[in-house]
Amino acid sequence: MTVPHAIIFDFDGVLLDTERVIFNSWARLYEREGLQLTVKDYANCLGAGYSRWDPAAHLQSLTGKKYDWEAENAARQAEIVRELSSQKLMPGAPELLEWCRDHKIRMVIASSSSRRWVSDWLKHLHAECFFERIFCRTDGYDVKPSPALFLAACDYLGIAKEDCLIIEDSENGVIAARNAGIPCLAIPNRMTAHSDFSAATAKLFSLFALLNLLKSEN
Repeated sequence: MTVPHAIIFDFDGVLLDTERVIFNSWARLYEREGLQLTVKDYANCLGAGYSRWDPAAHLQSLTGKKYDWEAENAARQAEIVRELSSQKLMPGAPELLEWCRDHKIRMVIASSSSRRWVSDWLKHLHAECFFERIFCRTDGYDVKPSPALFLAACDYLGIAKEDCLIIEDSENGVIAARNAGIPCLAIPNRMTAHSDFSAATAKLFSLFALLNLLKSEN
């Protein structure tokens, strides 16, 4: 791997371990109804948001009930925020971001989440200073596996695709990167460890491993 001129980061599951926390909030709701939500089912929406697979619609189809989703989601959101508030950036992320900044590697984020979600957590983590720009679904881009977010980020950077690197943790994300024609490094986490990453250019198992690889190539 050559050192890229720019890195396009996914957010959820790459920079902050949000996906496991959000999954657990849904799993508790399913358990309340006497059902089990599997990681395999939930993986359908990882990286893509609920437009691809909706755990709320799935629960309703299983139970035949109608739910007050405004109340249910508010309760889940409170649980999620409470748990995430004590978390830090993913292991290796602070060191990688600082190294990239020091070596003039440009950094942006392309996420299927909302801008408010990404921006608020970056501010909470004091990490917003590392990124030139954030591209999110609420900016009007189609979610992954559409390549729209990554193409917008690459167009903004004004750098050739082969000189950029995408970091992803989900199957939908690496498919989006392949569709965009941009090299992609897959770094699985606990939620995506068994996903199909055959569309990725390469695969590592931590941001520390990526940092060490970049240092060796610098």
